[in-house]
Amino acid sequence: MSKSFQPDVTVDSRGATCPGPLMDLIGKVKKLDAGTVIELKTTDSSSSHDVPEWVAKAGHETLDVVEHEDEGYWSVFIETTK
Repeated sequence: MSKSFQPDVTVDSRGATCPGPLMDLIGKVKKLDAGTVIELKTTDSSSSHDVPEWVAKAGHETLDVVEHEDEGYWSVFIETTK
């Protein structure tokens, strides 16, 4: 069972295809202070690995990736570091 995070901000990109969810996240991250926890909700399976790759390259931290199989989407939890 994965740890549950309380996001400060939720980006709901369910229904968008790649690269939509990542672009939505990038747009939001640029406006946030360090230490903000973001939950990205996505139905695009490639986001479950593309987003953590971008997060690492951008210098932020991926806290968890949770698959909600019953509801058909993933939650990617990110903490901004700068």
